Amino acid sequence: MLNAILRRFVPGCENMASPAVRERCGLLAGGLGLALNLLLFAAKLCAGVLTGAISVTADAFNNLSDAAGSAVTLAGFKLASQRADERHPFGHGRIEYLAGLAVSMLILLVGVELGQSSMEKIFHPSDAVLSPLSAGLLLASILVKLWMGWFYGALGKRTGSAALGAAAVDARSDVLATSAVLAGLVISHFFQVQLDGWLGLLVAAFILRSGWGAAKDTLDPLLGTPPDPAMVADIKSLLLDQPQILGVHDLIVHDYGPGRRMMSVHAEVPAGGSLVELHEVIDRAERELERRFGLEAVIHMDPVERGDPRSDRLRSLAEALAREIDPTATVHDFRLSGEDQVAFDVVVPYDVSLSDQEVREALAGKLLEREPGCRPAIGVDRSPVP
Repeated sequence: MLNAILRRFVPGCENMASPAVRERCGLLAGGLGLALNLLLFAAKLCAGVLTGAISVTADAFNNLSDAAGSAVTLAGFKLASQRADERHPFGHGRIEYLAGLAVSMLILLVGVELGQSSMEKIFHPSDAVLSPLSAGLLLASILVKLWMGWFYGALGKRTGSAALGAAAVDARSDVLATSAVLAGLVISHFFQVQLDGWLGLLVAAFILRSGWGAAKDTLDPLLGTPPDPAMVADIKSLLLDQPQILGVHDLIVHDYGPGRRMMSVHAEVPAGGSLVELHEVIDRAERELERRFGLEAVIHMDPVERGDPRSDRLRSLAEALAREIDPTATVHDFRLSGEDQVAFDVVVPYDVSLSDQEVREALAGKLLEREPGCRPAIGVDRSPVP
């Protein structure tokens, strides 16, 4: 179904990496959400008036906030699609993350308001009247929100959009909220039990939990997260397949919004190689990274000595000693200076409890035990990607 919708309303939908296609997808989702949520608001407000149930009226205003969220999503995709300019040389893609965060804040606000209204209903209960019309309106709302949750979720995965992911979470929260409201009205109607306020409070708690999860999902890319391990493995494989690239390290991916990523990495190359030839290899690798992953890459060359027996032996020793500190620790930029200086950097995960200085001292001590008289010069890097 999603493919049929996209083919009908989004020209060129096969190329989701295109910023223009992503913009059209966002505008479709935002416009559809705005129209449906306004329609649901009017229907539930009518049902709330007919039943006298505070939970139904609160649920109606929940849909009104969803309409505002759809408007924010609509604006976010439109603004995020703007081209780079002098003040924003990396584009405006992160506005989409901000739009998702704004939707999350609206979800949290609705949860707080619904909780307050539910507490008032608990302390001051009143009878709620269930009619076939109000029950039908609530049931129709549940079905519409089920479809919206599926649509937002599927489109969010297809486009990699945090804003649509947050909207999908919100729609699924609305399904549970409206279902609880309808169940409470049915129970109150047939068993004369006042559950309206308690069910509203339960729904409010669930909405707050969902809103916090959606906020976290949109905050993470703004704060910065490590790249996907599978993508890292593919990037390393691509680079190591290039002639004269002996190793890679210090891989960093900068996310400026969907479809706007840059990366930097250090590539070890033979110290005695031709600078012109090495430059051509690096250029070719950068072009291939952009073609395959959509990454604007900057590769820094680190010349290393290979084939010297003493250098190779000491490098192997340094790598083994680093793994004694942590099994995932790696060594790079290994070099010998003069007769006795052994210089290298070690990469350890963030969760290693030792401080950088303690790592440096531990490695230096182990190295001196095995190679008395050498002068270790050790740098320490922290990275989730060894």
